[in-house]
Amino acid sequence: MLSFTNVFYEIATLLGIATILGGLALWLRQPLIMAFIAVGALVGPAGFSMISANEEVELLAELGIALLLFVVGLKLDLHEIRSVGKVAILTGLGQILITFALGDGIAFLLGFNLVSAFYIAIGLTFSSTIIIVKLLSDKKEIDALHSRIAVGVLIVQDIVVVLVTIALTAFTGENGQGSLGPALLMVLVKGLGFLAVLTLITRYVLPKILHPLAQSIELLVLFAITWAIVLASVGDGLGFSKEVGAFLAGVSLASTEYRSILGARLVTLRDFLLLFFFIDLGIHIDITHLGAQLIPGIIFSAFVLIGKPLLVMTLLGYLGYRKYTSAIASLSLGQISEFSLILGTLGVTLEHISEEILGLITLVGLITMGLSTYGILYSHQIYEQIGSYLNIFERKIKHVEEEIGYIDTPNSSQTDIILFGLGRYGGSMIWDLQSSGLNVLGIDFNPEIVKVWQKKGVSAFYGDVEDPEFAATLPLNKARWVVSTIPGLQGGLTLLHSLKHHNFNGKIALTSHNQREMEILKNTGADLVLLPFRDAAAEAARTLSLD
Repeated sequence: MLSFTNVFYEIATLLGIATILGGLALWLRQPLIMAFIAVGALVGPAGFSMISANEEVELLAELGIALLLFVVGLKLDLHEIRSVGKVAILTGLGQILITFALGDGIAFLLGFNLVSAFYIAIGLTFSSTIIIVKLLSDKKEIDALHSRIAVGVLIVQDIVVVLVTIALTAFTGENGQGSLGPALLMVLVKGLGFLAVLTLITRYVLPKILHPLAQSIELLVLFAITWAIVLASVGDGLGFSKEVGAFLAGVSLASTEYRSILGARLVTLRDFLLLFFFIDLGIHIDITHLGAQLIPGIIFSAFVLIGKPLLVMTLLGYLGYRKYTSAIASLSLGQISEFSLILGTLGVTLEHISEEILGLITLVGLITMGLSTYGILYSHQIYEQIGSYLNIFERKIKHVEEEIGYIDTPNSSQTDIILFGLGRYGGSMIWDLQSSGLNVLGIDFNPEIVKVWQKKGVSAFYGDVEDPEFAATLPLNKARWVVSTIPGLQGGLTLLHSLKHHNFNGKIALTSHNQREMEILKNTGADLVLLPFRDAAAEAARTLSLD
């Protein structure tokens, strides 16, 4: 066992090992999250017991979680939350109830007693907010419709976790069962009071504070971090989770003009601090009871990895979503949550369950968190392989996507150019193309961006470049060009294959940020590959040379 003379040396060692294993994972094309969890297991009690600064690591981890949820909240306006509120509540509650019932039944069939089966089943219902949001943010899909649905479901789950925790504590408290009702009522009162006060502050106080602070970007960022940590602390103090408080802090700033700059400035700090969350997760791995529960662990893990996504797909399909949206959202939820481990620990503390049951829940957590990471990162590739078998999950009705601008009449208008991506690059391109007299059909996977462009009079619709079936809805027989301004190899390849499959006879322009991807896209069939930074530099140089 190695030991260090101070905390600074321990943190330095942690970062050094994380860098080495992270580089190895990158070379092996494995998710960095798994490498960081492995770092924790390596230096923790399950490994070489090198770290004693557990409190410091936990503190940094909690700061990272708060910033993660704060940044997510920054990206969600209140009206955007309302747009997926119904589906989040119905899907979230439906998934929790059905997963619990099925999980309880499986646990009972495997021979677990009533109380143990309850804790196992309730642990299976929740999904990891931190892992899901982190990976969706890394994929730059956090604004996509399927991600908004997943995040909405996670928020519902977090609220239910709070209620379950309070109920378990109150049910076994000094006052017995009679304290349950008042405890839940107090949570409701606190929650409504918290939201009411926050609404007033957001409307009347924050605007007066932010504008003066914005004269210094450093001070504005400092205020944002302070606001996130303060509300996370308030949320925790009121009996809610820190995650809920930090998320609401982000939402309170989401409608301001500073949301973009704050989000951009905080991403690097967020990612650095989240490193400690995954390390902390690995440090707390207890392998003592894992082996004894191997077979039940595999069975429950299979249920979470396969059964839970199928259940969510069924619910989303019933609510009127296309199988693509349902599948990509569902693949995100195929793991249990860190809150599942917290509930298991609470059960041991209350002497409801044994250490062996907690070990089983931990084992399921390790398996599902690890494997679902691949499911999230490669969700589009997985869908390409299984999409044709998922028709049973799609109702033959007008889908929700159509109501927010999804194309269902391919030949309804003359279209010269179909353009994916309505951000800064694509948006500027639309104006230039239309000023040249061309008819442009704009497509984006962010419903709110679609609505903004529709209000500007642009023919804009909701769609995802990585949806292999989306091309069938496009007016391909009339378009001269299909252009994607969204950088990324996988999206470009998916679009190329889909257009070829639907016999598109026009030309295809894709976007890349590096030479290697450009060569791959050209060799696969792209007529033109745009390199925004290089093209902009060349145009700037040409302009300067003429003066």
